[in-house]
Amino acid sequence: MPAPQAAPFPVPPMRAPALRRRLATMVYEGVILFGIVFMAGYLFSTLTQQRNGLTHHNLLMTWIGLVLAAYFVWFWTHGGQTLPMKTWRLKVVDARGAPVKPARALLRYVLAWLWFLPPLALHPLFALAVPQTLVVLAVWVTLWATAVWLDPARQFLHDRIAGTRIVAVQKAV
Repeated sequence: MPAPQAAPFPVPPMRAPALRRRLATMVYEGVILFGIVFMAGYLFSTLTQQRNGLTHHNLLMTWIGLVLAAYFVWFWTHGGQTLPMKTWRLKVVDARGAPVKPARALLRYVLAWLWFLPPLALHPLFALAVPQTLVVLAVWVTLWATAVWLDPARQFLHDRIAGTRIVAVQKAV
C-alpha cells in the first residue's frame, strides 16, 4: 500500500470566523484604505496637475479602483492577509484551503464591490437624496452581512461565488 503524500501546502482548519469579527476587520480595513485612497488621489492630482475635483473625475476613480485592486490582490496572494486581517487573525484561502491565485483574488475583489455598488447605483437612477441613499446602503449592507447565516459554511456570497473562504487563523502560542 503506497504511503499517503503530504499536501504541498499546510491545510488550515476551515473554521469560519464570527460575523462580528469579520465586520470589525472591515472597519479597520476602512481606516487603512482611507490612507491608501488619500495617497493615490494625491499622487494622481499631482501628476495630472488637477486643480478641480471634477477634472479627470472618471480617470481618478479608475485609478483609485486599480490601486485598491493591486492592494488587495497583492496581500491576498502573498500570505492571504492584509494588516487588519492579520490583526483579527483572518485569512483568505481558496475553497480547498490553498493559497489564493491572482485571478481568483481579482475575482474576489470585483465581487466584493457587491457590498456597495447595488445601493449606490440606485442613487442616480431614482434621484435619491444623500440621506435616503445612506439608509438604502445601510439596509443593503446589513442584509448582505446577515445573509452569511444562510450559507452552511458561513461564508459571504461574494466568497462563495469567487471560490474563496475566510478562515480563522489560530493564535500563535
